[in-house]
Amino acid sequence: MRFPRSSSLRWQPYLEVKPLIDLAPMIDIVFQLLIFFLLTSSFIFQPGIKINLPRAVTSEVIHEPTAIIAMTAENLIYFEGRVVTMAELKSRIQTVAEREQPLLIKADRKTSLGRVVEVWDLCRAAGIEKINLATNQELR
Repeated sequence: MRFPRSSSLRWQPYLEVKPLIDLAPMIDIVFQLLIFFLLTSSFIFQPGIKINLPRAVTSEVIHEPTAIIAMTAENLIYFEGRVVTMAELKSRIQTVAEREQPLLIKADRKTSLGRVVEVWDLCRAAGIEKINLATNQELR
């Protein structure tokens, strides 16, 4: 079999038609994925308590389940996410003491020290042995 040795291309009209990629199916798939992710994701706002924890170099991670008392800068006290008064807090601390569960106090940086000590004393008077203070770990 002999091949032509000339490197010139001959004009062939059927080679000038360039193949086209149809983008309609790809756009359909992208829109379907967009709609799927919009419908399956949740846009529910998760409420929480805004607390700026103090920083400490010697903080440790607690791995056991604890009851949580949160204290905001406005001196509001939350027990397990609900606002409580000092009288309600005292009764709830009693139930924690009966279960012998550890307690975690999350106090904002701007919370008065007197208020933190008052809650700490309630916990100690109820007989809770393990009381922890929440902090952010400071990088050295």
